[in-house]
Amino acid sequence: MNTTQKQGTGLAVAGLMLGLFMAALDQTIISTAMTQIIAKLGGFDKFVWVYSAYMIAMVVCSPIFGKLSDMYGRKRFFLGGLLVFTLGSILCGTAQNMEQLILYRGIQGIGGGAVTPIVFAIIFDMFPPERRGKMMGLFGAVFGISNVFGPIMGGAITDQFSWRWVFYINVPIALLSFIFILRAYHESGNHKKQIIDWTGAVVLAAAVLCLMFGLELGGSEGWAWSSWNTIGLFVASLVLTALFLRVEQTAKDPIIAFKLFKDRVFTSSMIISLVYGAAMIGVATYMPVFIQGVFHKTATETSTVLTPMLLGVVLSSQVGGRIAGKFRYRSIMLVSAAVLFTGLVLLGYVMDASTSRGLITLYMVVVGLGIGVSFSLLSISTISSVPPQYKGSASSLITFFRTIGSALGVTVFGAMQKHVFQGGLAEVDGLDPQAAEGIKGGQALLDPAMQARMGLSGDVVEALLGKLADSILYLFQWSVLLPIVAVVFAILMGRAGLEGVKPKGAEERAKTAAAGEGR
Repeated sequence: MNTTQKQGTGLAVAGLMLGLFMAALDQTIISTAMTQIIAKLGGFDKFVWVYSAYMIAMVVCSPIFGKLSDMYGRKRFFLGGLLVFTLGSILCGTAQNMEQLILYRGIQGIGGGAVTPIVFAIIFDMFPPERRGKMMGLFGAVFGISNVFGPIMGGAITDQFSWRWVFYINVPIALLSFIFILRAYHESGNHKKQIIDWTGAVVLAAAVLCLMFGLELGGSEGWAWSSWNTIGLFVASLVLTALFLRVEQTAKDPIIAFKLFKDRVFTSSMIISLVYGAAMIGVATYMPVFIQGVFHKTATETSTVLTPMLLGVVLSSQVGGRIAGKFRYRSIMLVSAAVLFTGLVLLGYVMDASTSRGLITLYMVVVGLGIGVSFSLLSISTISSVPPQYKGSASSLITFFRTIGSALGVTVFGAMQKHVFQGGLAEVDGLDPQAAEGIKGGQALLDPAMQARMGLSGDVVEALLGKLADSILYLFQWSVLLPIVAVVFAILMGRAGLEGVKPKGAEERAKTAAAGEGR
């Protein structure tokens, strides 16, 4: 490769990294800005949809854009996704009420649903097998950094400038990514022309929407888990999923090629991605709440508790990508699951309200080391296990399953935490029943103004914060089941390793076999 080619490749990689960083960042960057957003725009009862609109749009669009990139090329859909994402970001920054912000976040999600999965497919197109592990490790680290760094960056931008700049910051990042990819990335025009399965796309979108709406609305006011509203959404999702499976069986070119799931490596990668998504969102969502309640820190100060996990994610993602060609996928993921299991045990069974911040930092590093490998290795194992014409679809499905896992995780963990917290309120002396009803999951206790409005004394607040900490520890205790599930599916990966690179020991076995044949 000459100097000009290297420069072109470097610019293309930089453009992809910027695009992935931006799209992944916006899943979490608004978490520490939400207090100011609600104060300026109102709509406290609707704020959850600021998160959900982005996530739902991304989940629905990822498989569709992955398929379209297989058919018509990666570059046009990546650049188109950047433009849509930038438009959504500008609109979010100009929102005058919560309803507008929710709508504009949905537009952002459509762009993110194009950018995120296509990045990893392009990497596999650009690099030979022996370099893919290193590059996937690099991009896996970027994805992990974006998710964990989001709350820290959002808090800093909001404090120094305004919550609107949480969205405006995307514009220069997207512009640089667009220019770099437009100039430096030259893809092959060899794409298979296919028929777009619009029926399957629409039915899939409807099924996912019903599921996500059910998960987000279930348990809220007027949407009890046992209500016909919530049950109806889940039933509709099941019916539409069954219809989708039927449509895909008869489609000439299905939006999701189910024959890919016949491959154990591919299927295992999807399930592990789902459970890791649930584990990561659980820790990222509730550890700041635990620290804020136990150590009485502000939301922005508390966001730094995720930094040690971020460092662990970066390191292990890099390591996972680099060793993918030396060991079997199974071996690497078993070690990853063991480390994650250890980290979650430390959080759920060792940590308590008296644990020092130093030890908590160590525990978070362990969790990050366990999670980070998945960002690089699962992308490698997924894309390398499918034919070239399905690489875009396969990459999009990793994003799809990880996001579904995050949605399921935050909902199930939230329901568990709220149930345990509410059950402990009866043990708090001096708590008014009406105040107990308004506390709900306990997050309101973290706002001193809310404490004053409820008329809670200092002793009652301390007792309630103790119950809040206990409820979070409870969900961490149950989360240890997630890496156990990952172990089962890691074993099912068998002896597979990175294409084109022999797993460690394979060369020696080949020599032994050749010697035997010679005799």
